[in-house]
Amino acid sequence: MTKRANFDLAAALAEAERRYVERNPKSRAAIDHARSYLPGGNTRSVIFYPPFPIVIARSEGARIWDLDGHEYADFLGEYTAGLFGHSDPTIRAAIERALARGWVHGGHIEDEARLAAALCRRFPSLERVRFCNSGTEANLMALTTARAVTGREKIMAFPGGYHGGVLLFRDGPSRQNAPFPVVMGAYNDAERTLAAIEREARDLAAVIIEPMQGSGGCIPAERAFLAALREACTRHQILLVFDEVMTSRLGGAGLQGITGVTPDMTTLGKYVGGGLSFGAFGGRADIMDRFDPLRPDALVHAGTFNNNALSMAAGVAAMTEVYTSERAEALTRTGEAFRERLNSIARERRLPVQATGIGSMMTVHFVDGPIRCAADLAQSREEAKALFHLEMLARGQHLARRGMVNLSLPMTRRDLDGFLDAFAGFLDDYGNVLRNAASH
Repeated sequence: MTKRANFDLAAALAEAERRYVERNPKSRAAIDHARSYLPGGNTRSVIFYPPFPIVIARSEGARIWDLDGHEYADFLGEYTAGLFGHSDPTIRAAIERALARGWVHGGHIEDEARLAAALCRRFPSLERVRFCNSGTEANLMALTTARAVTGREKIMAFPGGYHGGVLLFRDGPSRQNAPFPVVMGAYNDAERTLAAIEREARDLAAVIIEPMQGSGGCIPAERAFLAALREACTRHQILLVFDEVMTSRLGGAGLQGITGVTPDMTTLGKYVGGGLSFGAFGGRADIMDRFDPLRPDALVHAGTFNNNALSMAAGVAAMTEVYTSERAEALTRTGEAFRERLNSIARERRLPVQATGIGSMMTVHFVDGPIRCAADLAQSREEAKALFHLEMLARGQHLARRGMVNLSLPMTRRDLDGFLDAFAGFLDDYGNVLRNAASH
């Protein structure tokens, strides 16, 4: 076989795809069959990638197995929702107890109050909270609440931001978005963002921001930038909404705890339901009490499965027994050390590769220079991400096509070292390819 160092990027990717197809005939057949009933054989866009995705047969702990019998260390972590791995015994026991009592009650259950109390104790901004079924739904409810409470129409979002399937802002609002009038800020650029707030303040109901952009590349918001937003929103009576659907796993109290910047409202999702469908939005009591059904002017928030028995039980176990604040802080420290080791491996080889992130969430990028906003990733080559993804799969490492890596609680030192070895091996095999692609 031709030496991989002699490939250009396109040829290297084509060869990696050829080997991937050969290794995964059963996954290919399963996706081909699914195409008869699902567009592209897919019902969730983010988990599809060409030439076709692996189809997972089973999972346990921090590992998964596909239909073709390949075993992977799971560094995708269900895009942060898989914090507990695939078989946490405490969460499993809570779900089994809930199942034994029935699971479509159609009324109040005690676990919803238990979970609400745990979240309000944990996150500084939460005085009251309500549940829903996903992070997308949580963000929609937070924004509609802000519009109802303030009497204003517009929201501010940021390029690179993602707040759910109908709230995408890669370069600006998507045509698929919910029809909110949107003002675009500039992530980590206080001067430009504050100028936009000043211009639009009379009509702005909310500023929504991820304190670290997740799907946008694990790009942290600088504390000074968040503090400037906090001051401007307070001055103009605009509600500051932190989307911590992903980042609330970081530290004992999410990124609002780490940065010390407290929003008016916070949205949650992903891991908080213990791996089951879950979303939540909450904040100051004076805002959230507008949903009190005893009020004559109460806002309405419906949802058949908002307090479903399984998510509530799993969430209580997850947030009170398994993912304590102390354990969250320990995982965050582990992630910081792991990301630094990734960056050391790339620095030693003097390659245009770096990992950004905080704690147990990170993304590998194939660019040089500081990354402070989505625009800084403009020179990133999609082919390099695709090559990295396929080659890491071949080395038994499951991660996102976009290079996102998330740690989970059942991971061992052996798992972490295995990923680092695979990463180093990839860079050794393809260093010249990546270097040449960057120079062009």
